[in-house]
Amino acid sequence: MKKPISVLVVSMLVLTSCGAVRDSVVNPFNWFGRSKSEPVVTEANVNPLIPKRRASIFRKEKDESYKGWEIAEVTQLLVERRPGGAIVRASGVTAQQNAFDVKLVPVKEQSNETTLTFAFKALQARGPVGSEASRTVTAAIWLTDNQLAGIRQIRVVAANNARVSRR
Repeated sequence: MKKPISVLVVSMLVLTSCGAVRDSVVNPFNWFGRSKSEPVVTEANVNPLIPKRRASIFRKEKDESYKGWEIAEVTQLLVERRPGGAIVRASGVTAQQNAFDVKLVPVKEQSNETTLTFAFKALQARGPVGSEASRTVTAAIWLTDNQLAGIRQIRVVAANNARVSRR
């Protein structure tokens, strides 16, 4: 009679300790948590009507920067671990239909070296507003383990909000 009771007590202790591994840092599925929405801080001194660089007929090189606009809102941010790195996937809603060439564009930040920030942009043609489902877009970017070294949070910024996923 003592043997089945002791086996029962030991098995209960082992099974109850499984919950601690699920929530620990050792579990690779917990390396980046769920994303949270944050407000966007805009710069007050920037005039969007004045170009940053003046065009010239004597300039030979073309401006190769991405000409997309920020989408209206980021609705989902997922960081999926894969061998050799991670895939950062963001979904969002644009202001109008007909958005194409959707990208996560890296933003250079000198103030915080532990945060990796991306601007969620798309080329958007004028069109009807339509339903939210027809305006939903998704973009992803591959990050290697070397790029993720020392990174504590990944942030994706849109026009109206930002989403952050932390380790």
